[in-house]
Amino acid sequence: MSAPTGYVRRLAAAAMLLALAACSTTDIASVEEPAAAPMTGQTNDPAPGFENVAMGSEEDFILNVGRRIYFKQDSATLDSVAMATLDNQAAWLNKNPSWLLKLQGFADDSGSASKMETLSQKRADAAMAYLASKGVEARRMWAKGYGNDREVRDCTERSCKVQNRRVVSNLRAQPDAV
Repeated sequence: MSAPTGYVRRLAAAAMLLALAACSTTDIASVEEPAAAPMTGQTNDPAPGFENVAMGSEEDFILNVGRRIYFKQDSATLDSVAMATLDNQAAWLNKNPSWLLKLQGFADDSGSASKMETLSQKRADAAMAYLASKGVEARRMWAKGYGNDREVRDCTERSCKVQNRRVVSNLRAQPDAV
């Protein structure tokens, strides 16, 4: 490589670096993304993008309470984690009495369709009974078992199947049509 060619390449590279260093993306970023809410350092600070979630809204229930509980295979017994989630749901529902609750039970594919439908109904019923024991009026809730018709994941691994063994609590403004 000749001296003038190497010199020109180095000079061009230096010019490009200077041009890049002079660029600023802060103006562009402030237009594209909303300013983040000031953080207080508390564990209950809202996640960015969720600062404006209204208390008592469906979004509040989903984000701050949780709407899924999980079960062991072939079981409708609530474990301590499920009970903790249901305790949070009960407290929220008791503070927000205008909401109704549909409890949807599901199962994996570890048995016959009729067995899984029965099991999923037992799971939904167990969640409903627990919520009622915590003061949520039974007339505000209904339970439906769907068996393994609505799998979250179609898989064979045990760790994956647990995602299908669940009850999902869905808020409703009015009862579902029969």
